[in-house]
Amino acid sequence: MMKLLRAVATVVFLFGGLAGSRSVTASALSARAALPYFQEADTISRADDGRLWGITLGGPLLLVDPETRIVLANQPDTQGRLMRDGPLLRGKLPTDILLANSAVEWSQTKWAMIMLPLPEDRYSRATLMVHELWHRVQDELGLPSSDAQNNHLDTRDGRYWIQLEWRALAAALATEGPKRAAAITDAATFREQRRLLFPGAAAQENAMEMHEGLAEYTGVKLSGAPDLARFVIEGDLRAAPAKETFVRSFAYANGPAYGILLDTIGKEWRKGLKPTTDFAALLLDRAGLALPSDVSAAAKKRAPAYNAAALATEEDAREKKQRAKTQAYRARLVDGPVLKLPLRNMKMEFDPGNLVPLDSLGAVYPQIRIVDDWGVLTVSSQGALLSAGFSEATVAQPTETKAPALTGDGWTLELKPGWSVAPGSRKGDSQLRQTSTP
Repeated sequence: MMKLLRAVATVVFLFGGLAGSRSVTASALSARAALPYFQEADTISRADDGRLWGITLGGPLLLVDPETRIVLANQPDTQGRLMRDGPLLRGKLPTDILLANSAVEWSQTKWAMIMLPLPEDRYSRATLMVHELWHRVQDELGLPSSDAQNNHLDTRDGRYWIQLEWRALAAALATEGPKRAAAITDAATFREQRRLLFPGAAAQENAMEMHEGLAEYTGVKLSGAPDLARFVIEGDLRAAPAKETFVRSFAYANGPAYGILLDTIGKEWRKGLKPTTDFAALLLDRAGLALPSDVSAAAKKRAPAYNAAALATEEDAREKKQRAKTQAYRARLVDGPVLKLPLRNMKMEFDPGNLVPLDSLGAVYPQIRIVDDWGVLTVSSQGALLSAGFSEATVAQPTETKAPALTGDGWTLELKPGWSVAPGSRKGDSQLRQTSTP
């Protein structure tokens, strides 16, 4: 999962809906029960032996009980915070470490961190573990983490054209020969039409695909699933449209779909990838295909083959509901009295599947936990607005301002010494102000 504008923020993504494991649960973490999962990850890494990316994926791994923050690890940490527990090591994460499936720096060690319980399905479980192992080494591959904004994918047209792209990718994975070539061209055409409608979208989408997309592709590729094309169709591509928003989650579908299609061509494609690499352009090149001369005309002509009329009706209806939701958030977090919090060294955990973009203002995170210089903000409901440049967070005006425990409708703030609440620049607003340095 989630995770990350290093210079500004460390971002971790929380994904719900994973099937529970009967042998390892969040309430009973034992080395004996957890050992098979470490062994699975090790077996996958050894079998790959660096062949996929030219670097081994094996390394420091934490399995975490989110209820107790207890962790089991496969190797010692450099500061001796983990204690031996049979074949593994055990410890407890401090509260300033955000809990999520991610790569994390802790105790002077870079770990792949995975929340319990794990999926029961062996292939889904392997995908998740390898996904996070890839995040741990992605910097070494010259593919740094990204927090690229893709708010256009929450608009009616952005959603419409990316879902047609997914449908064409599924068709390409399910067919061969000329039918596959036609479906690949359709997917690239729908993708290009979307980008014509939203200038600047290409760079943002590409960056997220080279971050989360490649991580998910790697997980799928090394999952051991017997039919990878079918695994992608019935897994990531089927799950993608059900997400409440595609702003951050879209790459989980695009990465495996384009990656497996590139693999079927049999030509090398993984060397020299950059954050600017375009999956579709790469696939067209390797397949010897090209976009139509008139993309817009071709996209509109080919759309009916993918049940576009019904999709348009669905998206029109969603747009009306979404408009009401954004208006409510604007009234609460833009027009109403608010508390503004500066973001300096932010770490945050959230669900990327339910964000609500507010145009150029940024995006509302319905639930989020933020750790920064001023303390810990926990938003359980009603949302927080994070500015487009991640310089500021906004919540509704507090109802209790006596430090160190501030509260508001749907949120709490554990304030560190040296910080206080002061009047904001607008009448009725408040802001956090640093009154002393540590």
